[in-house]
Amino acid sequence: MESIPIIELLSYTLPAVVTGVVAYYFFDLHTKNEEGRRRYLLHKEAQKNALPLRLQAFERMALYMERINPTKLLIRIAPLSQDKNDYENLIIAQIEQEFEHNLTQQIYMSDECWTIIVTAKNATIQMIRKANRSDRVDSSDKLREVLLNDLMEKQSPSNAALAYIKNEVGQLW
Repeated sequence: MESIPIIELLSYTLPAVVTGVVAYYFFDLHTKNEEGRRRYLLHKEAQKNALPLRLQAFERMALYMERINPTKLLIRIAPLSQDKNDYENLIIAQIEQEFEHNLTQQIYMSDECWTIIVTAKNATIQMIRKANRSDRVDSSDKLREVLLNDLMEKQSPSNAALAYIKNEVGQLW
């Protein structure tokens, strides 16, 4: 006789437990879905705000690549004296100063893009130093001439980096 109240208790409790488990499962699923939706909306909003900053960073680095292009750099920066070493130092200091001014832009770019920009800067500096050590160079005007002649034969490092920047910006769309 005692088994009947236990069976009766189970007959009332078991459906309640099943209903509770199903309700918990649905509420848990709903909560996770809402959390994912909120995370997606926040990410979407962040992307919307970050895109203009990223584009501005790419613009600034494209401008930097244009400004350190030796052809344009040598036209923009005239020698202060005939000493070739002074002119070399002046040009390199200008490249480094502009680089330091744009240093923070790296946070908006991929590591690969930033590495290419730094490599282009260093290659440009090496090109200037190499030309200055040449036997053909004895004055600042001759340094300008040698550098410009070298650039007629090959592409400047900044042009290659600029092409990479343009490609990376194209991938944002």
